[in-house]
Amino acid sequence: MAAASQGSRSSRPQRPDPQGRPPQDGYGVYTYPNSFFRYEGEWKGGKTHGRGKLLFKDGSYYEGQFADGEIMGRGCRHWAASGNTYSGQFVFGEPQGHGVMEYKAGGRYEGELCHGMREGHGRLVDQDGRVYCGSFHNNKRHGRGHMAFPNGDEYDGDWVRDQRQGHGVLRCADGSTYEGQWHSGVRSGLGSMAHCSGLVYRGMWINGHPVGRAARTVILGPEVMDVARGASFTVRVQLLQDNGAVATTGRRGSCCPEGCRRAERGCAQFEDVRLGPPPPGYHPVPFLDGPHQDASGRPGGGLSPGTGTPTTQDPPGGSRPNGAAEAEPGTEAPPGEYVIMIQDVTTPPFLGRRLPTAFKHLRVSARGPASSAPALERAPEPGPRRAAHPRGQASPPDTTSS
Repeated sequence: MAAASQGSRSSRPQRPDPQGRPPQDGYGVYTYPNSFFRYEGEWKGGKTHGRGKLLFKDGSYYEGQFADGEIMGRGCRHWAASGNTYSGQFVFGEPQGHGVMEYKAGGRYEGELCHGMREGHGRLVDQDGRVYCGSFHNNKRHGRGHMAFPNGDEYDGDWVRDQRQGHGVLRCADGSTYEGQWHSGVRSGLGSMAHCSGLVYRGMWINGHPVGRAARTVILGPEVMDVARGASFTVRVQLLQDNGAVATTGRRGSCCPEGCRRAERGCAQFEDVRLGPPPPGYHPVPFLDGPHQDASGRPGGGLSPGTGTPTTQDPPGGSRPNGAAEAEPGTEAPPGEYVIMIQDVTTPPFLGRRLPTAFKHLRVSARGPASSAPALERAPEPGPRRAAHPRGQASPPDTTSS
């Protein structure tokens, strides 16, 4: 302020008028009859004009340009009550034009203002770290704009009174993308959600949730799946809605992310699945399946006498198909009863909602040193026979991504 008036004769401080009138021209200090205001700066014709500083008794102040007794031009305004500070253009005492508002509570706005409110195009960083760049109206996000969230999500689309409303695209940090209609800040109307796993839901949304979303997972096939020791097998899972209908899915592009299984029409298939040994503390439940022999060559059940070790004899069923690889010794699941668990079909869960775990009874048969049985899917036998109690469980395939 002093630098703006240096070297001018009129910049010398004036003596206060004996009758309490404001200075006429030059530089002067004046306390208004309402002692809440005090001005020090340049005058012209008895009015504040040029550069000066208006101080308020509560600690607020304005410093900048004046014209004909009004705050006009560029300046800086500080409000003691809120702690906010604005630097930019003023018209008749109000922030108007382009400027920067710093908020004591956290955050910063840079852009256009009208009558002290955000109006037009600007960039707002709020106290939560969200960054919005776009249109404003009446101090709110309104029109077209882009929002970047602290968790890495990004939204680009329409806004109405600080809410996402209209058409917009939400790109999530996990790789999922939603494109469609919004209302009151949530997905509502027709839209498409492409999950990072490759699953795609296209249809209606209500209050942020798909109308036909999956409610449970089932593992297709017979009640008991039979497989030879060391052989690979296939697991097919299907997503169902509450009413039992197959949940509708689609495909995103021509490929899925690395390590994912493709899903179509609510089904996903895991091929070439092989079972390793059970985790420590878990043991397969032995079963009887025809005239097996124990280690001594005597007919018997599935355990060798005195050892507790499952037998390694093949059940009838033939040899392994040509070209099928065998598991390395010591890495195979021993013969017995197992349970496959499908904990979820997407990683992360679709819209953060985990589905109930699905189970399937699996029976591993022994194999001989010279031959092995292929993977079989045997239909349940008639009669009261039921699956054995699943005491043991094998490590299932990577069923958390599809």
